[in-house]
Amino acid sequence: MRKKELKLVVTFHTTTDAMAMEKACKEAGAPGRLIPVPREISAGCGLSWCAGIEDRDTIRKVIESIGVQEQEMHEVMV
Repeated sequence: MRKKELKLVVTFHTTTDAMAMEKACKEAGAPGRLIPVPREISAGCGLSWCAGIEDRDTIRKVIESIGVQEQEMHEVMV
C-alpha cells in the first residue's frame, strides 16, 4: 500500500474544466495528475488535479493561463 502524503488537490465545478486542466498541465509540463476527488472533499465533479504542495504557484499559473475556474484548492493526505 502506498504511503499517504500531504498533497495539493484542486477541485473543479465541471468535468470539462478538469479535463482542460489535465491537457494544459501536460502541454506545459506541469506536475501532477488527474485523480478521483478524495472522500474528505465534496466537489462539483468527481475529478480533481493532484500535485505536490510545493507546486501550488505553478498549478495556479496554469489555471490562470487557460481561464478555468477551480472550485477550491485543498491540502489533503492522499
